[in-house]
Amino acid sequence: MATDDISQLADALSKTHVCDGELSYKGLGLKLDSEESVEDIVREISQYQDLRALRLEGNTLGVEAAQAIAKALEKKDQLQRCYWSDLFTGRLRSEIPTALVRIGLMEELLLCSNFWGALSSCQRSLGSALMCAGARLTELDLSDNAFGPDGVKGIEQLLRSPTCHSLRELRLNNCGMGIGGGKILAEALIECHRESSALGAPLKLKVFIAGRNRLENEGASALAKAFKLMGSLEEVHMPQNGINYTGVMALASAVRHNPELRVLNFNDNTFTKRGTLAMAQALKHLSNVQVINFGDCLVRSEGAIALAAVLKGLPILKELNLSFGEITEAAALVLAQAIAGKSQMETLDLNGNCLGEEGCEALREVMEQRDKGEMLVSLSDDEGEPEEEDDDDDDDDEEDGGEDDENESSNEANEEEDGCGKENGFITDDSPTKPNCSAEIMAFVTSPTIEKLLQLGETRINVQQQVQASDPHKAADLLLKVSSLYNDEPEAKEAVLETVDAVMKKCLSGSDLQSYCFLSTLLVMMGLLKGEGKVKKINLAPGQLLVWSTLSNKIF
Repeated sequence: MATDDISQLADALSKTHVCDGELSYKGLGLKLDSEESVEDIVREISQYQDLRALRLEGNTLGVEAAQAIAKALEKKDQLQRCYWSDLFTGRLRSEIPTALVRIGLMEELLLCSNFWGALSSCQRSLGSALMCAGARLTELDLSDNAFGPDGVKGIEQLLRSPTCHSLRELRLNNCGMGIGGGKILAEALIECHRESSALGAPLKLKVFIAGRNRLENEGASALAKAFKLMGSLEEVHMPQNGINYTGVMALASAVRHNPELRVLNFNDNTFTKRGTLAMAQALKHLSNVQVINFGDCLVRSEGAIALAAVLKGLPILKELNLSFGEITEAAALVLAQAIAGKSQMETLDLNGNCLGEEGCEALREVMEQRDKGEMLVSLSDDEGEPEEEDDDDDDDDEEDGGEDDENESSNEANEEEDGCGKENGFITDDSPTKPNCSAEIMAFVTSPTIEKLLQLGETRINVQQQVQASDPHKAADLLLKVSSLYNDEPEAKEAVLETVDAVMKKCLSGSDLQSYCFLSTLLVMMGLLKGEGKVKKINLAPGQLLVWSTLSNKIF
């Protein structure tokens, strides 16, 4: 080793930090190739009593140097935490250090920011070492390794072993796992839970991070099975994974079985209406949630309104991110009202939506009136009011979902199992069957006229029996037809208002989610919200506007 290199190393080592059982060489930029180059490091490790943490991140380690360090670590049976991020950058596959096979008893292993490529053989060595040592990991971080599906195979046996029965945090961010890697990971976690449960101490994973892995629907759905089985998650971070509503619905079904969840981060996936409504249903079971990040998830207005319906059941919610979701002014104002009474709320992010200049101002005004102005994130990237949609716009089944008809059919079945309706997310098991009604009422509903309505007399309130919470589209359509009969005649006014009032009470008598979904459907049909799919809008007549003006002042 050149004298200059030794001098440079000595100078760098002088910056070594030692405290609280931790020996740190973090960020020194050392190029450690030979056994000679790590003599001082080996000596310090050997002499350090009760070493519990070793930081080597920010250096580059070769085979010979690694073997020397490994030998020093063989006697460090109290070592619990290894921070080895950015440690093998620029190394060939053949150069991955054998030190990783010699590690003693550890509880936390951090190997983030390493570019290993398909280095599954090294990972198998690492796993073998940990298993042979009888290690009991609590945290495993292999983020930013870009190891792909083969890399997941390299840690598969480790994750299945007793070494990971005690695992509490698993961080695999930006590893390029893909669908195949996601499936392998899911099976390993399921097996780990099964074997640990048989021993009386089931796996209780609390933190799962796997953003930027292109898991897509299949990978996400596979992991959802593991999440549902464990039921112990407190944080789930899966941003930027190319997941659309199919995978989102599977995840929603799983997270509802993890009642201690505090953080949900699915940023930059594609929810659309189906996925958002499924998540809204799941949130009804997650009263401990503090952070919801559905930003850039295309939740749209109908989904935003459905989420607003369940917010009151989240008493300690602190952050809500629905940015860049094609949400319009009306839905944004509903959200603002929904968080009005939340004392712990800190941040509402609705930036990048479709509020328009007036909508942004209206939202700011509403928030300020409730002394919540400071929590509203800047609206500087607002997209402006949405353009009038055409018949082919927002077909999430084809454009967003990209699924075939068979998958779509199976997903619709899953929606019903999860309590999500075919149309708006709230089919219920106890939805009543349609009661028998008189021929006169049936005739009116089939072809509404003011004459038929007046002939019904006091029985006209029974028109509400023709609507069900499970079919908000039919209810909204009937309301619009009845309201169109309004005219200046006192008797007609009374009959129309009384009938509309009865139907509205029926539609709003269910759960908050049912009520919000009905209202969002009604607003879409009136052209006040941008909906998904092909919805025929009507041109409101003056009489209808008067009816809705009257109803807007009532409390149902």
